[in-house]
Amino acid sequence: MPDMNYLNDLVIQVRRDILRQVHKVNSGHPGGSLGCTEFFVALFQELMERKDGFDMNGKEEDIFFLSNGHISPVFYSVLARSGYFPVEELNTFRHINSRLQGHPTTHEGLPGIRVASGSLGQGISVAAGAALTKKLNNDSHLVYTLCGDGELQEGQNWEAIMFAAGNKVDNLIVTVDYNGQQIDGSLEDVLPLGNLKAKFEAFGWEVIEIEEGNNLEAIVSGMNEAKSKTGQGKPVCVLLHTVMGNGVDFMMHTHAWHGKAPNDEQLEAALSQNPETLGDY
Repeated sequence: MPDMNYLNDLVIQVRRDILRQVHKVNSGHPGGSLGCTEFFVALFQELMERKDGFDMNGKEEDIFFLSNGHISPVFYSVLARSGYFPVEELNTFRHINSRLQGHPTTHEGLPGIRVASGSLGQGISVAAGAALTKKLNNDSHLVYTLCGDGELQEGQNWEAIMFAAGNKVDNLIVTVDYNGQQIDGSLEDVLPLGNLKAKFEAFGWEVIEIEEGNNLEAIVSGMNEAKSKTGQGKPVCVLLHTVMGNGVDFMMHTHAWHGKAPNDEQLEAALSQNPETLGDY
């Protein structure tokens, strides 16, 4: 059984990391990062089978690709607090020549980063290729990826979704951050996605919905269900219903904090809602 007290403490600390990273450089994307904090903590602390250390091949372990790379603050925080690199390095977020760029890159060799993901809409393609490679190499481990719901407005995703189903890439779990928001407003106002569950099913995927996508227990339960559906001839999609800006009351349920850093007063208010648990960097 997971230590839910520790996981909840880590969620709060990761929120603090996110807020402090983007505030320090007055740049970054807190909204989606806060909305996916519980997912990242559950994935790296409980769900994935990971080896000690890091190598780009990722053989004989589960691997993860972040598609919506602008939510790098949460990714960096969870990687650091999962032992991939020193927590103190979060101080270098978005600095010139830092390994922690605004969108993840690979040329500086940051442990945990397997693909550059500044351009949206490519993560499912990469993950499908990596998952197929594992199958060809008789590696029974899984490939995970996270994409934003707004990303699914881009056509390349649907080619990859068709490819994965057509090639029975059944060791792949694609999670959609389904918060209904994107940079210019709500999905419904910009470009509605319609019935996303029905669309994935029509393309030949198994679909799991997690209605409480900011609840750790619901995430662990739902993702374990998704894992149980692998190996049965179909790739698996998880529709994770999240709240953008979760955990900071004035950032929630709005696209306004998609890519906006808090000022000093706003940072203090946000941190007061998330008291330090495991130690700031």
